[in-house]
Amino acid sequence: MEIRKIYDRDVSLLGFGLMRLPKTAEKSQDIDYEAASKLVDHAMTNGVNYYDTAYTYGGSEDFAGHALSKYPRDSYFLATKCPPWMVKTVDDFERIFAESLKRCRTDYFDFYLVHNLAQESKRAAGNDEYFRKFEMIGMYDMLKRKKAEGKIRRLGFSFHGTIALFKKLVDKYEWDFAQIQLNYIDWTATDAKSQYEILTERNIPVIIMEPLRGGALAALNKESAEILKQAQPGASLASWGIRYAASLSNVATVLSGMNTMEQLTDNIATMNSFRPVDDREKELLYKAAAIYNRSGAIACTGCRYCAPCPEGVDIPRIFSIYNHYRLVNYRIPFDNGYSTLGEREKASSCIQCGLCVEKCPQHLAIPEHMREIDEFAKSALP
Repeated sequence: MEIRKIYDRDVSLLGFGLMRLPKTAEKSQDIDYEAASKLVDHAMTNGVNYYDTAYTYGGSEDFAGHALSKYPRDSYFLATKCPPWMVKTVDDFERIFAESLKRCRTDYFDFYLVHNLAQESKRAAGNDEYFRKFEMIGMYDMLKRKKAEGKIRRLGFSFHGTIALFKKLVDKYEWDFAQIQLNYIDWTATDAKSQYEILTERNIPVIIMEPLRGGALAALNKESAEILKQAQPGASLASWGIRYAASLSNVATVLSGMNTMEQLTDNIATMNSFRPVDDREKELLYKAAAIYNRSGAIACTGCRYCAPCPEGVDIPRIFSIYNHYRLVNYRIPFDNGYSTLGEREKASSCIQCGLCVEKCPQHLAIPEHMREIDEFAKSALP
C-alpha cells in the first residue's frame, strides 16, 4: 500500500470513507454489519489505515467502533466530524464530542474535523451560515481545548463553499489539515484547484473526498468511458479518478466510499502499484470530463444530506435513476427504475420548499431539477 507522511504519521494513500457502507436492503439506511465488517477487515489486512466517519452519518460512528475496536488502537487512524449546525452552546459541543467517542469506542480521535464548515444558506441571505455559527459560539476554542487535552491529535475542517471564505478560514485559524472535494471534473468545475493550491502554499496537508464524485466517475457515459478504455484497456474507470487525486503531492490520503468487495480490491490494487497520472493522461481525463459534462447528468454525489425530504421525495434515488438515463441515453431503464418509487417518493411530490437546497453541499437547484424530472417522467405516459 502506498504511504504518505502526514506530520509524523505514515498514512495509507487510500482512505476508507465510512459514509456509503453496504445496507441491509436497497431502500434501507441500516448498515449491513456483516458485509461492511468484511470490507474493513480486508482493508486492514491490505494496509488501509485511515478511516473517516462523521457524527451525522447515520450509524457510521457506531459501526466504526464495532469494526475497528478489535484492532490495536495504534494500527489505524480514525477521523470523525462535528456538525457546526447542531452546536449552539458549549454543552452541545461537549455532548456531541462525548457521543462520538462512545460510539467509536475510543479515547481520542487522530483527526477531528468541523463538518461542512462553509455551507451556504438562502435563509442567511447568501451568507455562510455554518461559519457564522462557528465563530459566534467560539467553537474553535472548544476544539483547541480538546486538542490540548489529547483527545484530538490533529484538527481540521471539511469544506463546500466559496474561495473567498476558504482563504479567510485558513488565514484566520490554525489548521493541521483540510478535507476538500477534488476530482478531475471539480478541479475546474468547483475550483478545487484553487483550494488545493491555497492549502499547499500554507503547508496544510490535504485529505481528498469525492475523488469519483459519488461514484459518477466510475460510470461515465459511453463516449467518455471509451476515451479512457482505449488508453488503458485493463484499467477500471474508478482507478483513473483515484490516481488523478492521489497524484497531487500534498495529498495525504484519498477517501473512497467503498461498499462492495470489488470496489475495495480495485482501489487497493490501484494504490499497491500506484503510478501518478502523467500530462498525457491528464489531457485524456479533461477531454472525458468535457464530454461527460455535455451529457446533462446532475452533479449529485449521493451524500443524502438533502434527506429526509419532509414530503417524502427520495431525491438521491431520483437523481441516480435520471443520471443513468442521461449517461446511457436509453429511456426504458429510467421508466423501470422510476416505477419502483412510491408515489410520495417521486418528483411530483416536491412542493418547492427549498429546504434541500440549503443542505446540499453541491448547491444544486434541487426543486428545479425535480420539476424537470417530473415533466420528463410524465412525458412517457400515454
